[in-house]
Amino acid sequence: MNARDRDCEGRARSARPRDGLGRPLPYGAAGVERQPEGVVRSPAATVAEAQRLLDAGMPFHAHEVFEDAWKSGPADAAPLWRGLAQLAVGLTHAARGNALGGARLLRRGAASLDGVTRTYGLDLPGLVRWAGELAHRVDGGAVVDAAREAPRLRGGGLQ
Repeated sequence: MNARDRDCEGRARSARPRDGLGRPLPYGAAGVERQPEGVVRSPAATVAEAQRLLDAGMPFHAHEVFEDAWKSGPADAAPLWRGLAQLAVGLTHAARGNALGGARLLRRGAASLDGVTRTYGLDLPGLVRWAGELAHRVDGGAVVDAAREAPRLRGGGLQ
């Protein structure tokens, strides 16, 4: 029986390299560096790092940054970070060619942002519009390039 890959703390974690959209590659293949888990950042640093990753066409990795903020930040900010993580995963699925999952997650993320009051200066109405428009295009069969479709977190919409 093969032993499972483990992280330094003994938890099961695949050591396979990943591509920019988080898809596993064969062992030994060149992949992109993984996003470290459990990093506590300020809201401004979270947004800056996530935007950098989105701009690089790496929404899966941006989702991990939002997930860290969601899990480590104040409870009243969790709906914001969770909604942004869902948008990033929606973009990931859409760019991987999973139209159904991508559109669903984009819409779920947009709905999660409804009523969020702790915004840290992010343009939530613009992001909700971006997500709805992209979900509609994905439903219609659009091929999605993650970097070209990356939203502006401050200023909403496309870049």
